[in-house]
Amino acid sequence: MTETLFINVNVIDGTGTAPFSGQVLVKGNRIADVARDGAVIDASNAVVIDGAGASLMPGMTDAHGHLSFLNSATLEGITDLSPERLVLETAKNAKLLLDHGFTSMFSGSSARDNTDIAIRDAINAGDIPGPRLKAATRQMTVTGGFGDIGKTDAYSIVLNGPQEFRNACREAARIGVDTFKIVPSAPGSVGADVLAEDTAMTDEEVAAVCEVARQRNRNVAAHARSADAVKMCVRNGVQVIYHATLADEEATDMLEARKDSVFVAPAMGLPYGRLKDGEKYGVTTSDYMRARAEKEIETVSAKMAELKGRGVRVLPGGDYGFKWNPHGRNARDLFMFVELFGFSPLEAVRAATQHGGEIMGMAGELGIVTQGAYADLLLVDGDPVADIAILQDRDRFLAIMKDGEFHKSPPEDRAQIQVAAE
Repeated sequence: MTETLFINVNVIDGTGTAPFSGQVLVKGNRIADVARDGAVIDASNAVVIDGAGASLMPGMTDAHGHLSFLNSATLEGITDLSPERLVLETAKNAKLLLDHGFTSMFSGSSARDNTDIAIRDAINAGDIPGPRLKAATRQMTVTGGFGDIGKTDAYSIVLNGPQEFRNACREAARIGVDTFKIVPSAPGSVGADVLAEDTAMTDEEVAAVCEVARQRNRNVAAHARSADAVKMCVRNGVQVIYHATLADEEATDMLEARKDSVFVAPAMGLPYGRLKDGEKYGVTTSDYMRARAEKEIETVSAKMAELKGRGVRVLPGGDYGFKWNPHGRNARDLFMFVELFGFSPLEAVRAATQHGGEIMGMAGELGIVTQGAYADLLLVDGDPVADIAILQDRDRFLAIMKDGEFHKSPPEDRAQIQVAAE
């Protein structure tokens, strides 16, 4: 069994507690021991990695990812490529995410029905590099709902009535998805300084999806921006709520009441990216769109700060996969958590690690540096607690380990040494 010992590292264990100087031993794909306060781990057969003061932290989780969205400029363009080419390009994104320190992803929907499944299974088989992946359906919407773009071969499937949703979920479970993605909200009346969102799905339709999820042990994730959509999701047992932009006091109370079983991912990458980087990527941003993005950032920031204060788990995951919000920028979410939502850097790291392990269904085993947990680890040049922005720089990752194996091996100047057994 392969053994790796990290010494002289500043351990950020993912739980939100203060970092400590210590050592971490990995055996196989698990963390076998963690030492602190000058304690020394006896591991005579281990490969020793001298961190020289670098930070050792858990791998991160993106809670709202779209690996098969290929940085399209439009919703219509998401499925422009053939299914075969889409899979090949998605595989590149899987590696890119791992290159940037994200060892897990909870998919927010797949561009085609089988793409997430194919990528997940190829990763699990060791055929391609990529994060642990919870595979999702295409997003399921209703006639006139968000994603109903009038295109047969679209990234959304249009369903109407509880039985159609029930049948679609049963078929999705049969082919092996982990998550049913639904869209209870739809674009509503708009204004530059007033946000609005309609609720498009019915309570019976959401209930039907959640019924199949319980029967088949699947997750349900929902694009829920309106207050009524959030309430509908909480009431019926949706585990993952994206956006929650316009959650009112009642909806916020309901989220707090279910804080131990629900996750919220605000997905701020799109408005933030349009506001900050639209011009850089050649995307036109009118004064109207700029005002809308500013209002959304303001509204979401206040709501996420409130949810955090109430103990609701708010996770990073920013809808990456559009032209102005491309894959590889994912760690920008942690920066936004600190700069906009009032998280401390340690709290932002915890959201991406310990809470990431929880949304992946591996609480206590993933996203934390503790004995018995899976060895998904990042060796970081610098201190993310002092500067959360360094996690956006892939060159800061001196080593990336997933499931006990190095995706990126540490540099030679970190004194990797094979210690012979006595």
